[in-house]
Amino acid sequence: MRPERSVTIRFVADLVLYDGVCGLCDRFTQFILARDRRGRFVFASLQSEVAEALLSRHGRDARKLDTVYVCAGYGSPQETLHAKSRAVLYVFRALGGVWALSRVAGLLPTRALDAIYDWVAARRYRVFGRSDVCLLPPPEQRARFVDIGAAPGGG
Repeated sequence: MRPERSVTIRFVADLVLYDGVCGLCDRFTQFILARDRRGRFVFASLQSEVAEALLSRHGRDARKLDTVYVCAGYGSPQETLHAKSRAVLYVFRALGGVWALSRVAGLLPTRALDAIYDWVAARRYRVFGRSDVCLLPPPEQRARFVDIGAAPGGG
């Protein structure tokens, strides 16, 4: 009789780090949740301990709330950090469908794309609003937020 072996299969997700009090970032998160049918993306606010640890590991400053990040392969030895425009394009390509057409924008230089990103980021609170606390996702989506309870306001 052979002893039973336990096999652990670990799901590797792509982690989106966003400003938890930004209206635009909240809308971007809701946009992803509505279109990510495979559950590929998980989320954490930049104000969380999760973000602080991850960004520190990659030599970035979590206090810079004007940048969205995507950590592809979060938690795996091959994890890769994408920032600003490249993070947004990564999400669009991963969602597939019509959003995969963003590959065309990916041909532009990062410097040009990030200039547009920075222009929007500088105006995001004025245009999309700001909350005093991170918004709490609905119960059916909470498992996709790896930082729930890790920071004040739940984000």
